[in-house]
Amino acid sequence: MLPATSKLCAAISYRHLRNMTGLRRQAAVAISQELSRLARHSPGPSSWIHQVRRRSSLLSSRLEEKPFSEMEMSYIKQGEEALQKSLRILEDQNDWKTETVAGNGDKVLSKVLPDVGKVFRLEVVVDQPLDTVYSELVDNMEQMGDWNPNVKEVRILEKIGKDTVITHEKAAATPGNIVGPRDFVSVRCSKRRGSTCVLAGMSTTYGAMPEQEGFIRAENGPTCMVLRPLPGSPSQTRLTWLLSIDLKGWLPKTIINQVLSQTQVDFAKHLRQRLARPGL
Repeated sequence: MLPATSKLCAAISYRHLRNMTGLRRQAAVAISQELSRLARHSPGPSSWIHQVRRRSSLLSSRLEEKPFSEMEMSYIKQGEEALQKSLRILEDQNDWKTETVAGNGDKVLSKVLPDVGKVFRLEVVVDQPLDTVYSELVDNMEQMGDWNPNVKEVRILEKIGKDTVITHEKAAATPGNIVGPRDFVSVRCSKRRGSTCVLAGMSTTYGAMPEQEGFIRAENGPTCMVLRPLPGSPSQTRLTWLLSIDLKGWLPKTIINQVLSQTQVDFAKHLRQRLARPGL
């Protein structure tokens, strides 16, 4: 299968064949089938991360039909960079320390990285199929403020191609205003490879959204959510959320760590409540 896939990829890279949509579609189908086969035979986290990471950027760039401006390409590359960095962090299973374990099995772990700082990792199982969870987190992204009290607003500023968006997010103030209002401007990309979905992002600059009065412009990333069907139970989804945030301002690290780990625990609770509503 791999030799045939390689030939199809090589064919669509030649200038005079790029407009042959049938060949492009055939290449996409062949690669998708190959990724699904690899996913079935590689159950370990390092294996699926490796496969997603290797194939993400090349496939999307070659199959994209719309030409992009230099600025749009820079945002696409930033989203790919966030995805690659996030997966490299998750791939390394060493030195994670447990922060919180809830009674239902939800777990928050953390580690300190020399070039990033402290990152947090949420591991939960949601009693909904992957497509339902993906739709809520990606297709209904701007509705997150309706069900997550930690989020005041998520607004899509620009869509670039199929996979990349620029967003502006306003975080709600914490109880007692321990952490005041923060906002973020982020580039996000979403990738679906076989039975694995990755939603990655990082802070960026966007001329039409300068710093807002009353908010401290915080920074995030690399960050990502990984969605996979629970082995043996396709009606359930395993969600891994890598969180990396610099809240800026003068805040003690102990408070920051407590707020971020609690934010992840709360997110899982509110997501379940949202998905359990009738009609969703």
